[in-house]
Amino acid sequence: MRDYEEVTAFLGEWGPFQCTVFFLLSASIIPNGFNGMSVVFLAGTPEHRCLIPDTVNLSSAWRNHSIPLVEKDGRQVPHSCRRYRLAAVANFSALGLEPGLDVDLEQLEQESCLDGWEYSRDVYLSTIVTEWNLVCEDDWKTPLTTSLFFVGVLCGSFVSGQLSDRFGRKNILFATMAVQTGFSFVQIFSINWEMFTVLFVIVGMGQISNYVVAFILGTEILGKSVRIIYSTLGVCTFFAIGYMVLPLFAYFIRDWRMLLLALTLPGVLCVPLWWFIPESPRWLLTQRRFKEAEQIIQKAAKMNNITPPTVIFDPLELQELNSLKQQKALILDLFRTRNIATITVMSVLLWMLTSVGYFALSLDVPNLHGDVYLNCFLSALIEVPAYFTAWLLLRTLPRRYIIAGVLFWGGGVLLLIQVVPADYDFLSIGLVMLGKFGITSAFSMLYVFTAELYPTLVRNMAVGITSMASRVGSIIAPYFVYLGAYNRLLPYIVMGSLTVLIGIVTLFFPESFGVTLPETLEQMQKVKGFRCGKKSRVSVDREENPKVLITAF
Repeated sequence: MRDYEEVTAFLGEWGPFQCTVFFLLSASIIPNGFNGMSVVFLAGTPEHRCLIPDTVNLSSAWRNHSIPLVEKDGRQVPHSCRRYRLAAVANFSALGLEPGLDVDLEQLEQESCLDGWEYSRDVYLSTIVTEWNLVCEDDWKTPLTTSLFFVGVLCGSFVSGQLSDRFGRKNILFATMAVQTGFSFVQIFSINWEMFTVLFVIVGMGQISNYVVAFILGTEILGKSVRIIYSTLGVCTFFAIGYMVLPLFAYFIRDWRMLLLALTLPGVLCVPLWWFIPESPRWLLTQRRFKEAEQIIQKAAKMNNITPPTVIFDPLELQELNSLKQQKALILDLFRTRNIATITVMSVLLWMLTSVGYFALSLDVPNLHGDVYLNCFLSALIEVPAYFTAWLLLRTLPRRYIIAGVLFWGGGVLLLIQVVPADYDFLSIGLVMLGKFGITSAFSMLYVFTAELYPTLVRNMAVGITSMASRVGSIIAPYFVYLGAYNRLLPYIVMGSLTVLIGIVTLFFPESFGVTLPETLEQMQKVKGFRCGKKSRVSVDREENPKVLITAF
């Protein structure tokens, strides 16, 4: 039987049909860019201090000295969570005593912010932090909000591959778009932190499912030469465009509810894409829906002004395919043999630790010196050359070497930050951006690398499971950021070390560059250094005379 690539070769690699699919699927990724990182501004924590009610009768001197001072970054600033006991301060003010002269402030009793907080409005007008006072005793809720969003992303990664395998790429793509957009809109009407967070989990489920399914759909429809461009310059660059739009929206819309509304509306514009994006012919073939697959290919030929063959799929081939027992893939198939299990475990670690570096650096933007909006824009902008570099490297060089190389670059640069003097902020920011450049390049290559390693039967599931593993990394990433509360350099030392470590592990993967995509589990390559026993006569015959089915990839 002929390979799918041979059957559809008459369409060409790049025509109006492929161009339409490329740009429409890429455009559908833009909302993922700003929804994925919106928590940076939705849950931004402005400078704050205890509120001193106007009803309390205090002199101007005592009102200015009612908050104790603490040292932060080498300067004295008002305490964020404590104030002097208000009853005592009011009594001193009534007696006409002066703070610092008549009263030793260091001896005064302190209390928590019993009347709430007042927040600086220099950066944000309102966030969920200021709305529900997620500071001081409740400051643990802020990183938890981010982590729970990525818990939703984790759940979405787990089910997206299986759902799209069962119900079709196109159906799940638009269903998850609807989930992401619809529940983001409902979030605007949240009445408390708990409601906002539960909805955020659901938004996360839709966000990653949309991304994974769009990637799979594009790689199955587009030809071999366009596939790499789509998975790097297409999907990833349009994600970065959405990411760059986020700080622009946030700069002009500083109320979190209005910002969320503005970020939700673009998702509605994706609805008309239903009538232009086709189902994957490869998936239809695996479901024995040959007539529908042939109709899509005939329509593609018409768009490309190409006359299709009278018979696209030979009836004898289809009869032979129909006579074969249809295989059903299970998650356990990813661990069926020692070699496959080793590749799966290594892939899980690679995705998870790369994700920790990427999301921790992205979420750390508010803690960098300077303007948060500019830093966020630069963090998004650096991804564009990273994706372009990934595309150039994927075209000509072995996968495992280039992925290991950019991981060594990213991890090494982050480790260099510890030798930069504390007052050289611009240099530290530059190194952070260079570190993100390397880690982002590696991250964008993982989809291609994983898709090339696994056979058709489990490819979509493998991408979904390894993507799920990366979300475990994103769940713990906010707490890597908060290591900076103990030591400014600690997050970069830990992230840099883990990135270099996983770069070493990458060198043990099998090489997929220039190798035909496997169709069966038996065709998967061996891990470097993996010992396999003597091949049987049957397995040798299979390798010499492989039977390639017309299925996905």
